[in-house]
Amino acid sequence: QVQLVQSGGGLVQAGDSLRLSCYASGRTFSDYGMGWFRQAPGKEREFVAAITWSGIMWTSVNTYYADTVKGRFTVSRLNARSTVSLLMNSLKPEDTAVYYCAAAPGRPSLSVDPNSYDYWGQGTQVTVSS
Repeated sequence: QVQLVQSGGGLVQAGDSLRLSCYASGRTFSDYGMGWFRQAPGKEREFVAAITWSGIMWTSVNTYYADTVKGRFTVSRLNARSTVSLLMNSLKPEDTAVYYCAAAPGRPSLSVDPNSYDYWGQGTQVTVSS
């Protein structure tokens, strides 16, 4: 079992930055895939970014981004091996949504399909005003 707890989010103006964090607890895995998704009102959940890592020393790290956020968002592991962050720069009103982190422990795949992930965070609201 894995539990994901998100933090961060809030209300910002266009052009501002925000950092979301996702802390994973429970069973640990040497190989891991984690994704960020978002869902705006009336829209389907969409892929934002993904990160995978593998190996005891986590030397193999890969990332992948949706075209809509590439160059503006950065997904990374924080110093604590169980925490992944999503740094969002140059935010736009169209980035407004509830953001979710998701985990696929033991399957380091940069999947854009939400069905590929087994565990989900509680979601956090990001609102960008123009």
